[in-house]
Amino acid sequence: MITRNKVVTITYELHEDDAAGGLIEKVTPDNPFVFLFGAGGLLPEFEQNLEGKIVGSNFSFAIEAANAYGETDEKAVEYVPKEVFVIDGVLAEDLLVIDNVINLRDQQGHLVRARVIEVSEGEVLLDFNHPLAGVNLFFTGEILDIRNASDEEVSHGHVHGTGGHHH
Repeated sequence: MITRNKVVTITYELHEDDAAGGLIEKVTPDNPFVFLFGAGGLLPEFEQNLEGKIVGSNFSFAIEAANAYGETDEKAVEYVPKEVFVIDGVLAEDLLVIDNVINLRDQQGHLVRARVIEVSEGEVLLDFNHPLAGVNLFFTGEILDIRNASDEEVSHGHVHGTGGHHH
């Protein structure tokens, strides 16, 4: 049964809004999703919907945008000077393509991702929202395997070995 500190293996399809909505992601048995339940790395409502299930259980549930990746925040869309994209004296035009997702560093040096919305003469309009912000999620899937996590997995907060992290 899925409880805290269990390693869970699942397949799933993620759709927008409901089962008939656009397919966002599909995880198949040949490359399943393996995670440490209760480690805090997943959407809380995702885990709540899987808790207590057993191997062979099917699942189907929705998560509203506000409880998933949040609503779209207009303040997270901003203009950045084009000079930010000058590397070794050359403008990195290959990055500045509409809908391209680029990696940047904030003032604290943390990696942030942004989607290019518009490129003008002197600035670039970037969207720093999560790609799934404002999207209602709908999951369907199956529980393939459940096992006890090792002490090392629990202390590290993630799965090791097949389907997990390799040190």
